[in-house]
Amino acid sequence: MKTSVNILEESDRRGCLVIISWFWLLWLAYDPICSKANLSTIVGNNRSPFGTGRYGHSVRSFADLMSETDISFVSSSRPSTDRMSSTTYDFMDSGLAPRLSTGSATSFASIHSGPKSIGPNSQQGFSSVSHDSGGTSFSGSTHSLDGMESEMRRLKLELKQTMEMYSEACREALSAKQKASELNRWRIEEERRLEEARFSEEAALSIIEQERARCREAIEAAEAAKRRAEIEAQRRFNIEKALKEAAQTKKSKGNLSYNDIRYRRYAIEEIEEATQYFSESKKIGEGGYGPVYKCYLDHTPVAVKVLRPDAAQGRSQFQREVEVLSLIRHPNMVLLIGACPEYGILVYEHLAKGSLEDCLFKRGNTPALCWQIRFRIAAEIATGLLFLHQTKPEPLVHRDLKPGNILLDNNYTSKIGDVGLARLVPATAENVTQYYMTSAAGTFCYIDPEYQKTGMLGVKSDVYSLGIMLLQIITARPPMGLTHIVEQAIENGAFKEVLDPDVPDWPVEEALSYAKLALQCAELRRKDRPDLGTEVLSKLNELRDFAEEKMNYLYFAGSFGPSANHSQASITPPLSQTSMTPTNLSQASINKVKLPESQPRKSS
Repeated sequence: MKTSVNILEESDRRGCLVIISWFWLLWLAYDPICSKANLSTIVGNNRSPFGTGRYGHSVRSFADLMSETDISFVSSSRPSTDRMSSTTYDFMDSGLAPRLSTGSATSFASIHSGPKSIGPNSQQGFSSVSHDSGGTSFSGSTHSLDGMESEMRRLKLELKQTMEMYSEACREALSAKQKASELNRWRIEEERRLEEARFSEEAALSIIEQERARCREAIEAAEAAKRRAEIEAQRRFNIEKALKEAAQTKKSKGNLSYNDIRYRRYAIEEIEEATQYFSESKKIGEGGYGPVYKCYLDHTPVAVKVLRPDAAQGRSQFQREVEVLSLIRHPNMVLLIGACPEYGILVYEHLAKGSLEDCLFKRGNTPALCWQIRFRIAAEIATGLLFLHQTKPEPLVHRDLKPGNILLDNNYTSKIGDVGLARLVPATAENVTQYYMTSAAGTFCYIDPEYQKTGMLGVKSDVYSLGIMLLQIITARPPMGLTHIVEQAIENGAFKEVLDPDVPDWPVEEALSYAKLALQCAELRRKDRPDLGTEVLSKLNELRDFAEEKMNYLYFAGSFGPSANHSQASITPPLSQTSMTPTNLSQASINKVKLPESQPRKSS
């Protein structure tokens, strides 16, 4: 915009100077003041008005003329330009003809008597005039004036064209100036709109940030309210649970006090006489809470378990074992014959083959168990354990399930013993049985990791112990790191190498299915372990049926006989049917549901 104004002002100045220059020439030529005397003086002196700046008494300099000329129209809206142009044209139209006619009618000879001539240097539109001594040539003067008039007309035409061009330039400059002003106003308006848009955007962002802050506060308040509600719900649940446990405990104590006469009471003198005062020669093992002695009471071989006086929880655990076992009758549970409650002594039936641990690790030169018997023992253990878990009104959790607490009779029928660690656990929603224990009870490597970490006891705590024991049954290996060893063997395709080498004819496919089931039972997370009744026991029953079919085929085919690879235990006829009596009321023991192939054990 500044460039346009500068160009406009420069064009105004140039146009003004051109107009003034032409105007001065016209004034010089036709001003009435320029009389014949003055003209002769100018011609005689041969001076140029541009050289001296003045002539005669009435001639003004160009600077004076410029100073007196109004050029204020240059920066205005051009009202004076048209006036000046019209004035100039009027002056030229009105004044030029009379002057020319006056000049043409007058002879230059009357001005001076003497002969004078205009020199060749004076060439501003005048022709040279020669004066003779006798007069002036009138024809030369007329020719000079005609040339001057034609020159004036040409100059007038050029001046008119110049003024028209100047006026057009002024109008274009004015239009450009107006457009520049409009553009400037548009730019200012756009800047204002942009500023308003920026302010609006900032306000919107501020509102959004405030809404986000309020949303976060609302979410935090909702989470806090949810936590308070959960705490309150948990508190009420604990109160209701405690009240229910108290009522059930009271009811259980009443029932136990009514049934505590179900077992035989022995006097301490009878037991001392039978054990020869607890002689070391009668000692056959060490239980979880004291030594075990073999003796005869009422002409029946029995196992006497004596509770150690230094056991921290011995007396209460002993009372619980007596109360529980006196009510239990199951072919896969060790039978409690009697007790001496005053001295903390339990009397069990004696099982000739000892513990499963002794048979697996061949202690005392015991023969190795064939795979058919191992599959049957696994199914029997699961059957007895499910019986404990389905006890009414409260389920029983063994908490110390291991091969050392599994006893075998002459027919290698397995029975679960040492139920002294069992707890009465109230059932909760969704068939999940849990109870909070202040200290973990059981044997290392067989204890449920979640129970050991949190103290929350459940029926699936026994499932973990069962999984470790099932792996020991087919591998005859210690429990430490056994799950990892079996997993690696399965992944590397070397599963057959981890099986007990004392059994040469393992059915690898069935053993692999058995091992995968055991690994599922030994999952670290309780929720990943299968259900004992619907999944574990049904699969083990299928494997037991498969083993009995193989054993019956070999038995009736007469292929049994002494060999280096078959011990007495491996040729014993299958007597599992005789071990199942009508007292086995566990529905899971006869529910044989087809299970899908076991999945690999998940790591936690």
